[in-house]
Amino acid sequence: MELEFLGTGAGVPSKQRNVTSIALKLLNERNAVWLFDCGEGTQQQILRTAIRPRKIEKIFITHLHGDHIFGLPGLLSSRSFQGGETPLTIIGPKGIKEFVETSLRISDSRLKYDLIFNEIDQTGIIFKDHQFEVTCLPLDHRITSYGFRIQEADHPGELLVEKLQEEGITSGPIYGKLKNGETVTLEDGRVLDGNDFVGPRQKGRVVTILGDTRVHPNAYTLASEADVLVHESTFKHDEDKMAKAYYHSTSVQAAKIAKESDVKQLLLTHISARYLGRDVAALQKEARHVFANTRVMQDFDVIDIPFIKEGERP
Repeated sequence: MELEFLGTGAGVPSKQRNVTSIALKLLNERNAVWLFDCGEGTQQQILRTAIRPRKIEKIFITHLHGDHIFGLPGLLSSRSFQGGETPLTIIGPKGIKEFVETSLRISDSRLKYDLIFNEIDQTGIIFKDHQFEVTCLPLDHRITSYGFRIQEADHPGELLVEKLQEEGITSGPIYGKLKNGETVTLEDGRVLDGNDFVGPRQKGRVVTILGDTRVHPNAYTLASEADVLVHESTFKHDEDKMAKAYYHSTSVQAAKIAKESDVKQLLLTHISARYLGRDVAALQKEARHVFANTRVMQDFDVIDIPFIKEGERP
């Protein structure tokens, strides 16, 4: 599981940053990519990565401001020309279906795959299968804006092969039975409980990605004990009044949410084009005074999200 930042800017593209889009790469988990927001130029950004548009399975839209959706028509059209034939689901606020269908109809664009729309009319758990559960809650922005919590199902522990070999048990079908927790009787009469030969379970990872927002209680709910929190940082700490007026957050506000929510890592994005060089470093520094494990993201940064085994989570 990896996060790749395709755009980390706010409002308009700049020479340093494209507008917002984040890829959650689940290639090992389900051979798929989930995209969060799709600002103008996202497909151009993808060309500079190893991401294949045909692998994009779902697109989650936090809100309908242009810097988060203007890249959708182009990406969806190009996916047809790049081997995309499997259905693609778009999840977002009411209006996203009209925007996409109108853009495709007026441009006479025809897709080789089905589009499935899930316009959010009730928050809570909006997706669940045997691997992942996605929770969505409203935030506080000038228009309807959502945050998403992606919770991976727990993984069973690894089979303790060395322990089995010490018992003189060689590889074979018995290994699979023991890994499943079954009780097995050997030819010599020994009875083995599979639970004695399986290590600690692997806690499912949690990724929280928030849309544009002022500080809101739901941000804490979505971020609780997350392995990674992706939070906007449109303004510096001394611009908190401006952040409130424009329905955005400061770096320190994001850091306080990370600290109080006991997250493992805070990734700041949605950086204003006003901030270059030293100003970006200052954003990171002031946030780190509150929450040390903070990083300001740049376009094309890739963050690996490792497993945390039971007992290792602080």
